[in-house]
Amino acid sequence: MTATGMDERTRAAEIEAIRQVVATVEHAQNNELPDEFLALFRDDAIWTTGHGRRLFGLDAISTFTHQVLPGGMRGLTMTFELEHVLFIRPDVAAVKLRQVYQTPDGPDVGSPLWIMAKEDGQWRLTACQNTAAPDDELAPTSPSRPIFTPTS
Repeated sequence: MTATGMDERTRAAEIEAIRQVVATVEHAQNNELPDEFLALFRDDAIWTTGHGRRLFGLDAISTFTHQVLPGGMRGLTMTFELEHVLFIRPDVAAVKLRQVYQTPDGPDVGSPLWIMAKEDGQWRLTACQNTAAPDDELAPTSPSRPIFTPTS
Protein backbone atom coordinates (compact mmCIF):
# COMPACT_ATOMS: atom_id res chain seq x y z
CA MET A 1 0.00 0.00 0.00
CA THR A 2 1.11 3.55 -0.67
CA ALA A 3 0.86 6.45 1.76
CA THR A 4 -2.64 7.21 0.46
CA GLY A 5 -3.81 3.67 1.12
CA MET A 6 -4.05 2.82 -2.59
CA ASP A 7 -2.98 -0.58 -3.83
CA GLU A 8 -0.86 -0.69 -6.98
CA ARG A 9 -3.69 -1.81 -9.26
CA THR A 10 -5.92 1.07 -8.12
CA ARG A 11 -3.01 3.50 -8.45
CA ALA A 12 -2.33 2.33 -12.01
CA ALA A 13 -6.02 2.70 -12.92
CA GLU A 14 -6.18 6.22 -11.46
CA ILE A 15 -3.00 7.25 -13.29
CA GLU A 16 -4.53 5.97 -16.52
CA ALA A 17 -7.69 8.00 -15.87
CA ILE A 18 -5.56 11.08 -15.22
CA ARG A 19 -3.57 10.35 -18.39
CA GLN A 20 -6.86 10.43 -20.33
CA VAL A 21 -7.64 13.91 -18.96
CA VAL A 22 -4.17 15.04 -20.06
CA ALA A 23 -4.76 13.53 -23.52
CA THR A 24 -8.13 15.31 -23.74
CA VAL A 25 -6.52 18.67 -22.88
CA GLU A 26 -3.88 18.06 -25.56
CA HIS A 27 -6.54 17.12 -28.13
CA ALA A 28 -8.79 20.07 -27.24
CA GLN A 29 -5.98 22.59 -27.43
CA ASN A 30 -4.43 21.26 -30.64
CA ASN A 31 -7.83 21.16 -32.32
CA GLU A 32 -9.02 24.44 -30.80
CA LEU A 33 -12.03 22.92 -29.06
CA PRO A 34 -12.71 25.21 -26.09
CA ASP A 35 -15.84 23.41 -24.87
CA GLU A 36 -14.03 20.04 -24.77
CA PHE A 37 -11.28 21.71 -22.71
CA LEU A 38 -13.69 23.50 -20.36
CA ALA A 39 -15.65 20.31 -19.64
CA LEU A 40 -12.63 19.06 -17.66
CA PHE A 41 -12.78 21.77 -14.94
CA ARG A 42 -14.55 22.10 -11.63
CA ASP A 43 -16.84 25.13 -11.49
CA ASP A 44 -14.61 26.78 -8.86
CA ALA A 45 -11.29 25.94 -10.55
CA ILE A 46 -8.24 28.19 -10.57
CA TRP A 47 -6.14 28.47 -13.74
CA THR A 48 -2.93 30.47 -14.09
CA THR A 49 -1.80 30.88 -17.69
CA GLY A 50 1.78 30.52 -18.90
CA HIS A 51 1.98 34.31 -18.92
CA GLY A 52 0.81 34.60 -15.31
CA ARG A 53 -2.80 35.62 -15.83
CA ARG A 54 -4.85 34.37 -12.89
CA LEU A 55 -8.34 33.09 -13.62
CA PHE A 56 -10.76 32.20 -10.82
CA GLY A 57 -13.79 30.05 -11.59
CA LEU A 58 -15.06 28.35 -14.70
CA ASP A 59 -16.72 31.51 -16.05
CA ALA A 60 -13.40 33.40 -16.10
CA ILE A 61 -11.56 30.39 -17.55
CA SER A 62 -14.26 30.04 -20.21
CA THR A 63 -14.15 33.71 -21.19
CA PHE A 64 -10.36 33.61 -21.54
CA THR A 65 -10.36 30.28 -23.40
CA HIS A 66 -13.00 31.41 -25.90
CA GLN A 67 -10.91 34.53 -26.58
CA VAL A 68 -7.55 32.84 -27.13
CA LEU A 69 -8.09 29.26 -28.22
CA PRO A 70 -9.82 29.79 -31.55
CA GLY A 71 -6.87 30.73 -33.75
CA GLY A 72 -4.36 30.53 -30.91
CA MET A 73 -2.91 27.23 -32.12
CA ARG A 74 -2.48 28.29 -35.74
CA GLY A 75 0.91 26.99 -36.88
CA LEU A 76 1.55 25.27 -33.53
CA THR A 77 1.27 21.83 -32.08
CA MET A 78 1.52 20.99 -28.42
CA THR A 79 2.27 17.77 -26.57
CA PHE A 80 2.17 16.85 -22.91
CA GLU A 81 4.38 14.34 -21.19
CA LEU A 82 3.07 13.05 -17.88
CA GLU A 83 6.12 13.24 -15.63
CA HIS A 84 4.80 12.45 -12.18
CA VAL A 85 1.60 11.92 -10.22
CA LEU A 86 1.56 12.48 -6.46
CA PHE A 87 -1.62 11.28 -4.79
CA ILE A 88 -2.25 13.64 -1.90
CA ARG A 89 -5.35 11.60 -1.09
CA PRO A 90 -6.97 8.89 -3.22
CA ASP A 91 -9.23 11.57 -4.73
CA VAL A 92 -6.68 14.44 -4.99
CA ALA A 93 -3.55 14.38 -7.12
CA ALA A 94 -0.73 16.75 -8.00
CA VAL A 95 0.09 16.13 -11.66
CA LYS A 96 3.42 17.34 -13.06
CA LEU A 97 3.66 17.68 -16.82
CA ARG A 98 6.19 18.64 -19.43
CA GLN A 99 4.61 20.64 -22.24
CA VAL A 100 6.30 21.21 -25.59
CA TYR A 101 4.92 23.61 -28.18
CA GLN A 102 6.35 23.19 -31.67
CA THR A 103 6.37 26.71 -33.09
CA PRO A 104 7.64 28.12 -36.40
CA ASP A 105 10.55 29.56 -34.37
CA GLY A 106 11.37 26.26 -32.69
CA PRO A 107 10.17 24.46 -29.58
CA ASP A 108 8.88 26.19 -26.48
CA VAL A 109 8.89 24.16 -23.25
CA GLY A 110 6.60 24.50 -20.25
CA SER A 111 6.30 22.79 -16.89
CA PRO A 112 2.63 22.81 -15.78
CA LEU A 113 1.44 21.60 -12.38
CA TRP A 114 -2.19 20.58 -12.15
CA ILE A 115 -4.02 19.75 -8.94
CA MET A 116 -6.85 17.42 -9.83
CA ALA A 117 -9.77 16.18 -7.74
CA LYS A 118 -11.90 13.13 -8.44
CA GLU A 119 -15.60 13.92 -8.24
CA ASP A 120 -18.47 11.66 -9.24
CA GLY A 121 -15.95 9.21 -10.70
CA GLN A 122 -14.23 11.81 -12.93
CA TRP A 123 -10.88 13.53 -12.48
CA ARG A 124 -11.35 17.32 -12.74
CA LEU A 125 -8.87 20.15 -13.21
CA THR A 126 -9.01 22.08 -9.95
CA ALA A 127 -5.97 24.35 -9.48
CA CYS A 128 -3.54 24.61 -12.39
CA GLN A 129 -0.35 26.62 -12.90
CA ASN A 130 1.38 26.82 -16.26
CA THR A 131 5.04 27.76 -16.05
CA ALA A 132 7.47 28.41 -18.89
CA ALA A 133 10.64 26.34 -18.72
CA PRO A 134 12.84 27.73 -21.50
CA ASP A 135 15.99 26.09 -20.11
CA ASP A 136 14.46 22.61 -19.90
CA GLU A 137 16.13 20.06 -22.13
CA LEU A 138 14.44 19.25 -25.40
CA ALA A 139 16.07 15.87 -25.90
CA PRO A 140 14.15 12.85 -24.64
CA THR A 141 14.08 12.82 -20.88
CA SER A 142 16.66 10.83 -19.00
CA PRO A 143 15.70 7.35 -17.77
CA SER A 144 16.24 8.46 -14.17
CA ARG A 145 13.23 10.82 -14.27
CA PRO A 146 9.89 9.34 -13.18
CA ILE A 147 8.24 9.51 -16.60
CA PHE A 148 5.03 7.77 -17.48
CA THR A 149 5.08 7.05 -21.19
CA PRO A 150 1.88 7.98 -23.03
CA THR A 151 -0.35 5.27 -24.45
CA SER A 152 -1.92 5.35 -27.87
